[in-house]
Amino acid sequence: MRHNAGAVGHSLASRQVRAALHQPGGLRNPMTRAAITTAAAGAVWAHHNGGWWWRHPHGGFGWVGPVFWPYAYYDLYDYAWWGWDYDPYFWDYGYADLYAGLFDPYGYDALSGYAGYLPGHGGSRAAVTSGGSGTATLADMCGSDSRDIAGFPIEQFRDAIQPNAEQSAALDELAAASQKASEAILNSCPRDIALTAPSRLAAMQQRVEAMRNAVGILQPALDKFYGLLNDEQKARVTALADNQRRSRGGSADREKTAESGNCNAAQSAATAWPGDIIASRVMPTEAQQASLKDLQDAAAKAEDILKSSCPPADARTPPARLAAVAARLDSMLQAIGTVRPALDNFYNSLSDEQKAAFDAIGPERDSTGTAMGTDNDERPRRHHRRHHYYGLNVPGMVFRMMGL
Repeated sequence: MRHNAGAVGHSLASRQVRAALHQPGGLRNPMTRAAITTAAAGAVWAHHNGGWWWRHPHGGFGWVGPVFWPYAYYDLYDYAWWGWDYDPYFWDYGYADLYAGLFDPYGYDALSGYAGYLPGHGGSRAAVTSGGSGTATLADMCGSDSRDIAGFPIEQFRDAIQPNAEQSAALDELAAASQKASEAILNSCPRDIALTAPSRLAAMQQRVEAMRNAVGILQPALDKFYGLLNDEQKARVTALADNQRRSRGGSADREKTAESGNCNAAQSAATAWPGDIIASRVMPTEAQQASLKDLQDAAAKAEDILKSSCPPADARTPPARLAAVAARLDSMLQAIGTVRPALDNFYNSLSDEQKAAFDAIGPERDSTGTAMGTDNDERPRRHHRRHHYYGLNVPGMVFRMMGL
């Protein structure tokens, strides 16, 4: 546990992570957030053994230890304000993360390394200082930067549109709503680690519900503000978004192809249902097999729900994109709500030994490098897992690979 806690601390204490976490606006770059997430997600286990089957298409991870959707507020805001071409990361969250909630890659030994950095522990274990400027914890990945309204470019908008008195008041209302929304998401940060599949899906649902509540706080204020703008001011808002996309080296035209993202892709081998693994490890009884079949069917239904929820190609304004965010979060909640009852029913029917076997499916996969549902027959290499992190600057490697 001390070794794993040290690995997490090493990740959070790296210069790049520390600078981004403790400088106002330091997390505005989506690629920086993805790189931090990558470093923190892989802090306590050897990534070259695991294959990182749960990595997102554009980089980053849905789970960092016990935390689901790091930087949720930033991802939500960046897509709503600037569009797909600036930040596609919001739409990377979906079925693969639900699957990872069922078959989590972290075992107890790995998760113990993250526990001391959660809000419920007060960052008391191996607190990471940043030259006197504060302490970096997983809570920093759960909400907003209190010194800078997270994600909301209020001064950019004020300078661009030159608001009249009524518009300025509406912009101030939107800024206040932004702060309230960010606090709602911050409060959804887990206070402790979730060690079982049912508790992970409960934490996942709580996080997505908080994001949906945040959108509900934002939408009326955004609609009011945007509705007060004239055509010229709306064109200036659009120009701001185009400039942001160009600053990332993208083209505004690429947003038209957003709907071809990862929505309708066929199920990958990485998230294929591990029926053979469950049969051989958990060994469900005949009575349990019926509820297992219900769980498998529920997971397939959840995947179909999320496949049908794609980024719209015609969302050209911030209100339209925020509405798309709301629809996507509703689909995610529907998918989670479809799986959770079936999971609870199956999991509660298992003996303690069977529960332990079910919870070990994900960690055992990462320790062996094998892919559930594939023909990969690479032999286990468990004896390497606890020896590769000493002296290895994982965050530095990740940032160098990503060019940050």
